[in-house]
Amino acid sequence: MRSWHARRRQSRVGVARRAGTAAALTAALLGAVSCTGTAKPSSAVAGTAPATTAPAAATPTGSPDVVPAQVPDILRFAGTTLTGAAFDAAQFAGRPVVLWFWAPWCATCASQAWTVAEVAPRYRDTVPIVGIAGLGEQRAMKEFVTEFDLAGMPQIDDRAGALWRRFKVTEQSIFVIIDRDGKVIHQGFLDGEALTARVAALAGA
Repeated sequence: MRSWHARRRQSRVGVARRAGTAAALTAALLGAVSCTGTAKPSSAVAGTAPATTAPAAATPTGSPDVVPAQVPDILRFAGTTLTGAAFDAAQFAGRPVVLWFWAPWCATCASQAWTVAEVAPRYRDTVPIVGIAGLGEQRAMKEFVTEFDLAGMPQIDDRAGALWRRFKVTEQSIFVIIDRDGKVIHQGFLDGEALTARVAALAGA
């Protein structure tokens, strides 16, 4: 296990290495997602099922008495992970879920990454955490995931900013917490301690 100081030094080196391209990358995407204003309204995310036709979550095999959870509108979106796998948020219907919006050059995101990496595997089945990477190049995003041991949780490649616009995220690092009924109960910054407490509370609710 790396010491806190060693991890901070490595984080700073990784952040400094990526900072050189931050301005150009930010300018490219912030045409659609402004850090100072309200995000532009988005049309349906590619792969998003219409609200009237999206299927409910599948009933577990061998459990005929289990009623499928209805998919709330907020979870009717899809995407592709940084590993190239298809992702559908409808799988989380009936469970609380945490969306983490981060950028690979963001120093604040780097400082939170170790906590996310520790919390996500622990609550994978009860309160899944999903990373939504934006405002950067795919290579830098993948390096960030590797550097901070984040491969154990879904990481959506949102270079186009579709999900950032959908959730009206205009800066990073932002956490969007959705309860089991599909209601957003938090959207904003959380430090490591607050994030851990929130996830633990949802898992025990």
